[in-house]
Amino acid sequence: MSGDRIVVRDLSKFYGEVLGVNHVNLEVRPGLTGLVGPNGSGKSTLMHLLTGLLRPSGGSIEVLGITPDRPEELFRLLGYCTQYDSFPAGATGLGFLRHALALHGLDRAAADERAWRALERVGLVEAARRRIAGYSKGMRQRIKLAHACCHDPRVLVLDEPLNGLDPMGRAEMIDLFTTLAREGRHVIVSSHILHEVDAISDGVIMIHGGSVVAEGAIRAVRSEITSQPIQVLIRSDRPQVLAARLFELERVVEAKLVGDGGLLVRTRDADAFYTELNRIVLATGAEIETVAPADESVHAVYDYLIGEGAGGGTT
Repeated sequence: MSGDRIVVRDLSKFYGEVLGVNHVNLEVRPGLTGLVGPNGSGKSTLMHLLTGLLRPSGGSIEVLGITPDRPEELFRLLGYCTQYDSFPAGATGLGFLRHALALHGLDRAAADERAWRALERVGLVEAARRRIAGYSKGMRQRIKLAHACCHDPRVLVLDEPLNGLDPMGRAEMIDLFTTLAREGRHVIVSSHILHEVDAISDGVIMIHGGSVVAEGAIRAVRSEITSQPIQVLIRSDRPQVLAARLFELERVVEAKLVGDGGLLVRTRDADAFYTELNRIVLATGAEIETVAPADESVHAVYDYLIGEGAGGGTT
């Protein structure tokens, strides 16, 4: 059953001879999903296809069982936040939301209730009757988020939604995304700031050059990468002693001192390395403060998968 999932099958989009997305296959379940990749990787094209704003060149899409060629049904269950600013001339924040909700068939009283609820969620109650043209960049981003969620959709597609927000605003919006996902919604958030998506998402979809290069939990994706050494950061009272002993191990590629009491180790066999580390710690009497993977962030995984500096020609 695809009624609780977003299902993409062999999806492609070409702009003439220019590749947008290429043979993408995905199944997205409820929760907070990060869509990550550098500018030009195909993130926006994929989102435009999911929301019916573009027609695919090939393949199919179902959003909770609804195809994008049924727009009236699709937009009852989906909210979309574009990365671009585009508002009716002279519109206030409240008026903008009232109009959107009227298009969903709500009467004035119901539209007012939903609009004020959405404005409260994004922290714009005091600015509700001000013209959007006078909003700051961060406020304009917030009103777009309110517009996307004011009709209480089951799916939210948010294209670079944190752009223009100050640190406090970003924290508040991340908390909102997390709350919406916990309520059982699909919340898809795109970003080119990879560590940011790593921090907030249940799972990620990594896209490059119009193709999906990996998907899933960061830890699971990283564990499948065997061609590159895994990095482990150790903090100890005797890092020099540990470095000397660890560097003797065949499975250790590199061991170098970093910062105050830090030791960065690269190994091709993490399980065996941890076993050897325990033995060395007992033998040397070193005190260990922390032992943690140093490269499970999205950025590290992305670099492993596509290589640093890889280019792209999509949007």
